[in-house]
Formats: sequence, structure tokens, C-alpha cells
Amino acid sequence: MKVKEVKALLDAVVETGEALMDMEVKTACGSDMMSDVLAFVKEEGLLLTGLVNPQVVRTAEMMDIKVIVFVRGKVPSAEMIELAEERGMVLMRTQMPMYVACGELYAAGLVPRK
Repeated sequence: MKVKEVKALLDAVVETGEALMDMEVKTACGSDMMSDVLAFVKEEGLLLTGLVNPQVVRTAEMMDIKVIVFVRGKVPSAEMIELAEERGMVLMRTQMPMYVACGELYAAGLVPRK
């Protein structure tokens, strides 16, 4: 699934990474616990989280996750946006709760790791 499809499905606002909308994502992980994210398969994945601090971007970078979607209306800070820009990541935000956002992506064919 392309990032632009994720954006449309979640009615998301792009904070940074607009030029990367044609990038493919194949799996998704939804968590507010970065320890769970560290256990997630990293290849071509997307992270949904309500946690808004720079550690989220750093954790995603360690796991080669290029797309982060903040749920529940959370807004990333200017520091987070700058950090993501430096690392070539997409940051988006949606008003959807995590449960609904994960369900929308799953129903559209984006599956968890196997």
C-alpha cells in the first residue's frame, strides 16, 4: 500500500514527508510502548502511535520504519518534525483512535507481520 493511500484512508494530515507519498508500506504496528515497537519487524513498516516525543522518531529510525502516524489527534512537536525531515521520514496525524485506524488499514489490506 502506498503512503498516499494510508493518508486517504485515515484522513490524515501530513506534517513532513509529502514527497514520499508514493513509498510502499507492507506492514503496520500500533503501539504507544516503544519496547513493543523494538520487537516489530521493520521492513517497509508503518507505526501508529499516540506517543508524541522525539524518542518515537529515534526508535522508528533504529527499526528502519519510515512512516509514523500519530493517532487521537496528537500533534508532533517542531523538534520531532525537524528530526523526521533530517531522517527522510513521513509524519502524519489523524483524529482517529488507534483501534479504528488499525482496523481501517487492516480492512484495506495492510496486514501485521507474519
